[in-house]
Amino acid sequence: MATMRVMQRRSPVDLTLADVAKEAGVVPATLIQRFGTKRGLLLAACRTAPGGVPEQFGAARAKYGSPLKTLIELYAECGGFASTPEAMANGLAYLQVDLIDPEFHAITLAQFTAIRDETKKLLDDAVASDELKPCDTGDLARLIQQVNDGAMLNWAVYRKGSLAAWLRRSLKGLLAPYRLGVEADLPKDRRPKPGRSTEPVPERPKSSSMTTTRWKPSACARSRRSYWRRCPSRRVRTCCIVDCRM
Repeated sequence: MATMRVMQRRSPVDLTLADVAKEAGVVPATLIQRFGTKRGLLLAACRTAPGGVPEQFGAARAKYGSPLKTLIELYAECGGFASTPEAMANGLAYLQVDLIDPEFHAITLAQFTAIRDETKKLLDDAVASDELKPCDTGDLARLIQQVNDGAMLNWAVYRKGSLAAWLRRSLKGLLAPYRLGVEADLPKDRRPKPGRSTEPVPERPKSSSMTTTRWKPSACARSRRSYWRRCPSRRVRTCCIVDCRM
């Protein structure tokens, strides 16, 4: 939609009806006649978002098949509206409006709720198809939303790689403890061998600093024998003179 594309490039203050009209290929008077003001135009554009969530999730299901892959790829693709730090900054500016203006907030709340509900459905399907362990999918859906939103802001600060790759890594990290058959994602040289226990081998306890050290004989002079030994407490070599008659 023309309005959404312009919103990625312009903040709420900078966006004008003329910008949207140029993007849509119409004259500004057409938008004024239909929406009245810039606020009316933005409200009309945002009202379509909650209703389009189920359709968006359905299209992703048809494309990817696997519920878990659908979930990860869909969230990665949805970050496309803020694929640059500048677009992210503009998105945060519109979020400020969503949090202050009651009408915009109601739309944003409905959209977030729809996304969480559809996410839960995907998680339920992932559990049913043995891609995930049985878990509280409602709570996990909430965590996924929170990690996704935080990861987007995190990426805008660090700016390493693409936003899509950043989101995939964050979501995979969150879902890793819930997954079944994670070994399939590991490199071949790191997969556990058949019949071999995957339990970590306990480390041997480190020897105490007071462990007795063997005495090492050195030279023998006249009636006495010299021995070198290691001092357990100071870790220095000392000479012990022992009478041969002992």
